[in-house]
Amino acid sequence: MDRAMLNEIAETIAALETEGLFKRERIITTPQGATIGLPGGKRVLNFCSNNYLGLASDPEVADAAKRAIDRWGYGLSSVRFICGTQEIHKELERAVTRFLGTEDTILYAACFDANGGVFEPLLGSDDAIVSDELNHASIIDGVRLCKAQRFRYAHSDMADLETKLTEAAAARRRIVCTDGVFSMDGDIARLAEICDLADAHKAIVMVDDCHATGYLGARGRGTAELCGVEGRVDIVTTTFGKALGGASGGCTSGRREIIEMLRQRSRPYLFSNTLAPAIAGATLRAIELVGERPELRERVMRNARRFKGAMKSAGFDIVAGETAIVPVMLYDERRAVEMADRLLDEGIYVIGFAYPVVPKGRARIRVQLSAAHTDGDIDAAADAFRRVGRDLGVVD
Repeated sequence: MDRAMLNEIAETIAALETEGLFKRERIITTPQGATIGLPGGKRVLNFCSNNYLGLASDPEVADAAKRAIDRWGYGLSSVRFICGTQEIHKELERAVTRFLGTEDTILYAACFDANGGVFEPLLGSDDAIVSDELNHASIIDGVRLCKAQRFRYAHSDMADLETKLTEAAAARRRIVCTDGVFSMDGDIARLAEICDLADAHKAIVMVDDCHATGYLGARGRGTAELCGVEGRVDIVTTTFGKALGGASGGCTSGRREIIEMLRQRSRPYLFSNTLAPAIAGATLRAIELVGERPELRERVMRNARRFKGAMKSAGFDIVAGETAIVPVMLYDERRAVEMADRLLDEGIYVIGFAYPVVPKGRARIRVQLSAAHTDGDIDAAADAFRRVGRDLGVVD
């Protein structure tokens, strides 16, 4: 191999470290939870997991996974259409369809695959995709795999969305795609207005609801329920790896005809191994628990309000929102990384987010609340932020 290429890569990695953009993976030694262990035995409070309902280590979810392995085995060694579809996969698809209030559902190994495989089977060069500029990377990659014309509208800017839909008027088919909850800022898409514009321009609507499914909406159905547009969103992609147990797996749910076309043509579905039976079994139980334990949804939102109030009182710049995601804005990449490291010393596990995860100059610590957090946990985190923030000159 040409050594020059490796030298160039090494120089790029060194530059990332210099710029404060290098990502180091921390090791945890325990199951996921509000409190986690680190090498050496230290215990810390975890405020950067997507474990919104606290189900990642729930005994009933774990037991369901074990029972599924005992009944269905560890894996299928196959894709779905060859010999990889078990009854438990069809059961999960029906359960997700009922839960989301859609017509049909198709399972994927992850929502990244669902987003990667949703556009190309449905759209060609005569069609148009109109996408929010802050959509998740998986949507961006899925769009890149498709030959449709691409239009990007300013984040949650309905006037710009209407302009882009007008520009795409000549396309055979038009699809508006958006995150339901934008993962870095925690804000919610303006779905009612998006659906109105889509109706006016004869477009369909797709929502990636990964950071909403399970805990937003009156029954945890996500942003379509929260925004009062159930039945008007044509395609929902979401994950089982956040509020619904925190493992892996995802799906696309929506209009029956669309889901059938994905079964026939979606490449991540046709060429990737079947979702593991343990994930299917655990997710089935997690969906049941969303209905059986409504207090979990209430608790995570109450926890988010408590934390936001404490941080505002301390003088931190936080992004306004109505979800369990609370971005603490620091803007400087080095400061975000340093503050996260200092908070770890204080017993608070958070991560500094910098480019390319967020735009340059928009570095932050993204705090995520869980139903598993207690009032004491939240107050301890806010106190630690206050102490470290003062030391670093972030707050007075």
